[in-house]
Amino acid sequence: MLVSYNWLKEYVNLDQLTPAELADKITLTGIEVEDVISQGGNLTKIVVGEVLTEEKMEGSDHLHITTVNVGEEEPYQIVCGAPNVAAGQKVIVALPGARLAGGLKIKKSKLRGHVSNGMICSLQELGFSDSVIPKKFADGIYVLPEDAEPGEEVRSYLGMDDAVLDLSITPNRADALSMRGVAYEVGAILNQTPSFPELELKETSDKQAGDLVSIAVEDEKDAPVYKMRIIEGVTVKESPLWLQQKLMKAGIRPIDNLVDITNYVMLEYGQPLHAFDYDKLGSKEILVRRAKEDEKLVTLDGTERTLSPENLVITNGSEPIALAGVMGGENSHITDTTTTVALEAALFESTLIRKTAQQLNLRSESSSRFEKGINVAAIQQAADHAAALMAELGGGRVVEGTVSQEAIQPEDTRIHITVEKINRSLGTKLTEKEVTEIIERLGFGSKQITDGELEVSVPPRRWDMSIQADVIEEVARIYGYHRIPATLPSGDTTLGELSDAQRLDRHTRRFLEGSGLSQAITYSLTTTEKANRFALRDTPDTHLDWPMSEEHKTLRKSLISGLLDSAGYNRARSMKDVALYETGRVFFQEEGQVLLAEEEHVAAVLTGSLEQDSWLGDGAQVDFFTVKGILEELFASYGLKEAIVFKADSTQDGMHPGRTAAIELNGKTIGFVGQIHPLAAKEHDLDETYVFEFNLDAVVEAEKEPLLYSAIPKYPGTSRDIALLVDEEVTHQQVLTVIEENGGKWLREIRLFDLYQGESIQEGKKSLAYSLAYLNPEATLVEEDVNKAFEKVKEALVSQLNVEIR
Repeated sequence: MLVSYNWLKEYVNLDQLTPAELADKITLTGIEVEDVISQGGNLTKIVVGEVLTEEKMEGSDHLHITTVNVGEEEPYQIVCGAPNVAAGQKVIVALPGARLAGGLKIKKSKLRGHVSNGMICSLQELGFSDSVIPKKFADGIYVLPEDAEPGEEVRSYLGMDDAVLDLSITPNRADALSMRGVAYEVGAILNQTPSFPELELKETSDKQAGDLVSIAVEDEKDAPVYKMRIIEGVTVKESPLWLQQKLMKAGIRPIDNLVDITNYVMLEYGQPLHAFDYDKLGSKEILVRRAKEDEKLVTLDGTERTLSPENLVITNGSEPIALAGVMGGENSHITDTTTTVALEAALFESTLIRKTAQQLNLRSESSSRFEKGINVAAIQQAADHAAALMAELGGGRVVEGTVSQEAIQPEDTRIHITVEKINRSLGTKLTEKEVTEIIERLGFGSKQITDGELEVSVPPRRWDMSIQADVIEEVARIYGYHRIPATLPSGDTTLGELSDAQRLDRHTRRFLEGSGLSQAITYSLTTTEKANRFALRDTPDTHLDWPMSEEHKTLRKSLISGLLDSAGYNRARSMKDVALYETGRVFFQEEGQVLLAEEEHVAAVLTGSLEQDSWLGDGAQVDFFTVKGILEELFASYGLKEAIVFKADSTQDGMHPGRTAAIELNGKTIGFVGQIHPLAAKEHDLDETYVFEFNLDAVVEAEKEPLLYSAIPKYPGTSRDIALLVDEEVTHQQVLTVIEENGGKWLREIRLFDLYQGESIQEGKKSLAYSLAYLNPEATLVEEDVNKAFEKVKEALVSQLNVEIR
């Protein structure tokens, strides 16, 4: 919200405060002032000039030679290139030695042999933004009013002796999106009561507004208040300079007197208005309703909009003539030929306005105010003020009466609170009198209910207040945050420490990074197809009602899809070796639960090599056993009491059916590891790619072995090797399980050191060779004990897996 210091001075006394001092006081009470913009502070020797003569320069298609009266004895000759310069105009003249915006210095010069003593200026050259300059003067010089005196400083005519405060208004303080709202705020800060000029509205009595138009609202929830006034006999013309100045300082481009009045009243009251050309309505009936599916409306910007029942429209009984609260229609807007105005003032349902503005990408000053809320008590006053100004500045007359539909009436909000409650919340020792004075400074009413208890009456202009906490906040703001005593927290302090889940998460990230992987962070939202791919569980999808895009619509059930996108992005940029991991949450819908189930998962994607090429040779390509080995070491570092088991799995979605294993803990599947299906890899332009994902929460909850430290064994161990001929279907995990169950208490390690299939091995068979390490940390192993345990292993292998000992 851009607030003119001079405009604000019309309502409150600011004689003792500079704009910077006022900005500090406003910021200290809760509304941040982002900047104080001083207009024309560095401009010098810029005066009013009167163009006496103007003629085209020979040999030039755009330059003019003018003589200009600048209040001195002799007129100045100035060469001007503006297309709209003409004799008789009052213009802005920068004299030789003047400095313009950006530090440009004006000097006496010659153009094509003609002396130019200064420069006739446009508003852009004085530092005004293109977005606020009146369209009439956008491509040329600015013409001042006829009563401007040649030679006078131009500052007062353009309002450049002013400062503009840029207020950052939070959604809960939308009452400050108006000059009157800011005036009440400043009045409370300075302990003043704002003074607003009396409204003088003269109405004609020969006809009634109800005879010219009727109003109907299809659903009063969509438009709780809708009012319309009629102003006849108006003339559309340029606005007076004072009105243009106020709009330009607020960042709004002046258009014409009627449109400018609606914007001016919106700035003063915070009440958006819309002016229709009454003769273009095509009907005396105004109907406010929801748009029909695929209904069309050409808006003021010339764009045809396709509407839906989510949009609220103003119609002439049948056809839309405006998007309620957002933008008018091209078929009913004010033009130079307008003589009768139908002036709309309303309250629309905020969510409808927000959805329409978002859906059609039509954000405006008007829609912003409807979204955040408006003062219901000021709707009629704003309409009356605008109608009076249209009659005054447009030469028209206001038809008697207001046509309206009202489902709600403005009323004060009453909040009961005790002084003791305020002091307990703020840590202050305010008396009832001090609290009452603060409430009165805010313009609120107060009444004593009992000793120490007050009833605070909040007017409709502060619709953000409804509970005791709101009153406490207002008392704190006006009393002064800097005056509230500082207190140290009391009670016993608690030493902070990481939870088990946090420790395990950090350990996992350190381990994977030490294994050569890099951390990636991907979006939790993805497409519906990607959300279901690689999921560990089949549950219903969770969609957003208003997604940013179709690419970010559904909550993920797996981390792998996002990592594959990242891997494909890197591969497309010539990164052939990619190793990424991520720790993050996935989301599932549980039957009978309202809230989503969130699980912390760990996932990784690897393609190419983990080793750099060197003179010794190319790095080995990542394969299933590389990834499985990383996982085995990671799980071993967790110290789980129950062993992790890898089982062949051909059912996992998106994975190679012959190169995938499920990861089981305590008999439950917590993840998987393997090669992604070649078709899935092709979608991302990846070569042979391996992934894993597991539920970290399940690992956190699993029972861990206590961490025990022991000395290095003093006694030597021994080992036994065994070669087995087994059926091709027998897995390494099955062999390990049998050996572990029968290996005896001195068995310390089992290592597969050979796998062979081919010549000299019959079809359907494979050869596995294992080394079994034995160790007794307290004594030297007896050969008899080792042989006995080893024989038991061989017998179990033969009986359980039908192996042949080679």
